[in-house]
Amino acid sequence: MDIETIVAELNQRKDEQQMGGGQVRIDRQHETGCLTARERVTALLDQDSFQESGLFAKHRCTQFGLSGKEMPADGVVTGAGCIEGRLVHLASQDFTVGGGAAGEMHCRKIVEMMQASLKTGSPFIFVNDSGGARIQEGIDSLSGYGKIFYNNVMLSGVVPQISLICGPCAGGAAYSPALTDFIIQTRSARMFITGPSVIKTVTGEDVTAEDLGGPVAQMNYSGVVHFIADDDIDAMNICKRLLSFLPSNNLEDPPRFESEEVILPDKALNSIVPLDSKQSYDVREVIRHLMDHGDFMEVQESFAPNIVIGFARIQGRSVGIIANQPCVMAGVLDIDASDKAARFIRFCNAFNIPIVSLVDVPGFLPGVQQEYGGIIRHGAKMLFAYSAATVPKITVILRKAYGGAYLAMCSKDLDADRVICWPTAEIAVMGAEGAVDIIFRDEIRKAEDPTAKRKELIEEYRNTFSTPYAAASRLQVDDIVEPAETRRYLAMALDVLHSKREFRPQKKHGLIPL
Repeated sequence: MDIETIVAELNQRKDEQQMGGGQVRIDRQHETGCLTARERVTALLDQDSFQESGLFAKHRCTQFGLSGKEMPADGVVTGAGCIEGRLVHLASQDFTVGGGAAGEMHCRKIVEMMQASLKTGSPFIFVNDSGGARIQEGIDSLSGYGKIFYNNVMLSGVVPQISLICGPCAGGAAYSPALTDFIIQTRSARMFITGPSVIKTVTGEDVTAEDLGGPVAQMNYSGVVHFIADDDIDAMNICKRLLSFLPSNNLEDPPRFESEEVILPDKALNSIVPLDSKQSYDVREVIRHLMDHGDFMEVQESFAPNIVIGFARIQGRSVGIIANQPCVMAGVLDIDASDKAARFIRFCNAFNIPIVSLVDVPGFLPGVQQEYGGIIRHGAKMLFAYSAATVPKITVILRKAYGGAYLAMCSKDLDADRVICWPTAEIAVMGAEGAVDIIFRDEIRKAEDPTAKRKELIEEYRNTFSTPYAAASRLQVDDIVEPAETRRYLAMALDVLHSKREFRPQKKHGLIPL
């Protein structure tokens, strides 16, 4: 044989492997509105940047009908490539090959990419489209998933991990996405631990796959999903946009974009927040005015909407935003909001992303169910996460900041590097009305005109304790800033704090309340 014949055979073998489950199954995949595993890789990566690994991987199973059965690339496409010129490693499950079921070699290929991400300091992206563990391989497939879970934990906090759920993701397979930093789920995908039929058998409950594991269920109710994509292409675009805010690993700063050199006062900010503390507004309007080009990538938009989290840029620098949302439950902190914020704080801290907190919070949500649900330990997660964070922390008090919720939103006492107030800010143990009703109960009751006396005392209390000048006099606030000047203040503070270094007591890790 000559070299031309050998090369021709190689190319033929590659073509066969790259066809996955064959044209019929590819067509079937397209009929469902989904891309194939390789089409997803092409849509995600820069053109001609993909270098595949493990194309000729083969399973070793000889039982239950798998002996001699070809499964091209063992049902998963793995390799390295670039997104906007930055290196990533990825795995994309191929549903056209055995339903994307994961066996020994399938999992080994994924693990090798995860370890390559760790060695090269590059993000790891996992596109899920699988029926779960390959039952025919038994314990070998379970072992494979165990190795994936272990390596998810090894990568955690070292390189960003992003899961894209573009098809079924059921059973133990769902735990790998849960161990990653962000989950993007398409509207046609389903993710759950136990399916509708099992639930029907065990509990007698009737539920559809959509209601159980659809993106709305996993975003709104469980908070498992961070972004919902319309389709595969939208999922890839969300992934690319998300990566633009993140560093490649924990030893790097996020990429900095070009921006304007001069920041002018934005007078619109002076009128966005109503003076009446009981009147609501959308804090996202404040965020848009503070950020470059009004660009804000909100995370978990529909879960615990009483707090808003997400990524933005100030003078080209990536920042993580955490803001109370007064137009939902008055911006109160509850169990879900505390969990949502705490996890985001810890992610930002792990990847060197400064945190900007916008505060307008009346307190923690009261109620029997909140107490039974553990609001104490859930709220403590925010205290823990902010206190443990060593990245630059800047807090802006827009209006209300009451009680323990004031502290939980990163007060000076939790080691915030900068705390500024708008002149509309009220910082106190509680609102003036509630405080007066407790402190001056007898005095009001004995007054000739209790209503007038109460009003007088409320005003006195507010002027004495709720004013931002009282907090500033105790150095709990670094400055009181006109709203229009806030963006410029933040940009200057981020420049000053960019070289911040902070060392903590040596230990394995702290014990966050769970």
